[in-house]
Parts: sequence; structure tokens; C-alpha cells
Amino acid sequence: MKTIKKHLIMIVVLCGTTTNAQQLPQFTQYMFNTISINPAYAGSRESINMTALHRNQWAGLEGNPTTSTFSVHTPLNNERVGLGLSYMADELGFEKTHYVYGDFSYTVQVTEEAKLSFGLKAGVTNYNLQNPDSNDPFFNSNFNSWKPNFGVGIYLTTNRWYAGISSPRILNTDLNEGEFKALERNSYYAIGGLVLDLSANIKFRPAFITKFTNGAPSTYDITSSFLWNEKIWLGASYRFNDASNFGAFIDFQVSKNIRLGYAYDLPTSIIRPYSGGTHEAILIFEPRLSKKTKLYRSPRYF
Repeated sequence: MKTIKKHLIMIVVLCGTTTNAQQLPQFTQYMFNTISINPAYAGSRESINMTALHRNQWAGLEGNPTTSTFSVHTPLNNERVGLGLSYMADELGFEKTHYVYGDFSYTVQVTEEAKLSFGLKAGVTNYNLQNPDSNDPFFNSNFNSWKPNFGVGIYLTTNRWYAGISSPRILNTDLNEGEFKALERNSYYAIGGLVLDLSANIKFRPAFITKFTNGAPSTYDITSSFLWNEKIWLGASYRFNDASNFGAFIDFQVSKNIRLGYAYDLPTSIIRPYSGGTHEAILIFEPRLSKKTKLYRSPRYF
């Protein structure tokens, strides 16, 4: 009976996704993967940034969602222009969606401490759906399509706080154009956070992200984390929506150039009895820039 329930839940998840909207994945460690949703973030780390992330959602369910991302972005020598490139692979059951997008940002100094960046994202989305049973009378087709899309964003930041709004996919496109719709609906994001000194060695960072998608429930994530000795982040988060969950994460600064992180989410919805939770790992590499460049790297907390 338990196996049957697992399959029924998976069917519900699949139907809710493929017949309604192809939504971008959400991450617990979103504050370290901002480039995936806001192109204006490109170059804001004041260094070359390479980030790899893997998310295994609802572990234990057959055909559960998994997402892998890789991104690289950097400022140019004039400090105003940032460039980036990102790849994302998202799988759910027999569905596979791949995103390849480039990012461009332009930054202006609005005050002595604050910078305002404008960003543009453009690329292609590949949607692939394979039928494992050619004799299935209800699902007898395979699909593979490539569709262009683009997005925009604004990002305002200082060394101590940030805020941004973006829409990484503006066009509403039908990725399938077959027996049912697989709409890539446009989503709108708002993000924000700040860092406060609690003592000489401890910092506190509250943050939030909200997501609004046409034809899908809105989500609201709030996160609180602490930084010890500029080395270890410990945090917790909660997501408000119809698939709400608690999350916890730890990030460790292995060296000046490398940071590792792990997050675990526990769903509070009907998925909880059948899932082993969600696991998310992140690796960040930021090589130092050459001393010949004008760029410097101040402490970055997001």
C-alpha cells in the first residue's frame, strides 16, 4: 500500500507540473545562488565566482525532482559591467528541462556605499519528455523542444544589505506544443537581506525571497543565519505556501577561495510521510583577481 501511495503522489506532482506550469526550481541556499534568478547580480561579488549546486528534493519518492546548476560570473575591469553564464538541469519523473542562459549587468554608484545594477538574461530552455511505455494509450508521444526566453532584474546593494526584483523568464511559452501544455510561465521575484554585527566574531543575517508565478501558488521564504569568525554560516529557513517546509543549512569557508555548504529541508505537507526530506549541496569557488587589476574584493556576505 505504501508503494501505491508513493506512485499516486508522484502522479499528482507530475500532473500539477506538466499540465499547468514549468516553474524554476527553488533553493534553500538561494542567497548564494542569486544569479539563477536575477541577472543584475552578475559581477556583484567583485571577483570571478563559480557556483555548483545540486538539490535532491523529496528523497525516497520514485521520480522525485532533482536539480543541478552551474554558474560563472565576473565583473570586467571597468567595474561597471558584469558578465555571467549559467546552466541548470531539472528532472521530474520522465520530464527533463535544461536551461542555458547568459547574463549581463551594468552598475552605477548611487551613493558612497550603495550600487544599483541593471541586468539582462537571455538564452534557451530545452524541454524533454520521454515515454517509457510505447504501448501506453494515454501517453504515446515523446517531446523534445528548444525555446528562447529572456529576463530582467534590478539589484541594489552595499556591503551590509541588498534588495532586488527580477523576472528571469518573461515570455510565456509552451515548451511542449503536443498533447498537453507545458507552459514556461513568467515568474517575479523579490529578494532582500542584511548583515548585523552581534559581537566582534558573530554576525546575524536575516534574508527573504518571494516568488509570484501566474497560474501557480506564491511562495515566501524567510531565513535567519549566523556567521562565526568569518568562517561558518549556520542558518534556518521556512517556506510559506502549499508545499511549505522547514530548512537548515551550514556553510563553511574552507579557504579564501572555496566555500562548501549543505542544506536539509523537511516538508510539512502531505509529502512528509513518504519523503526522506530534501538534500542540497553547494560548492563556491572564487579565485583571487590578479594584483594588476583595479578591482578589489571587500568582504561579501551574500
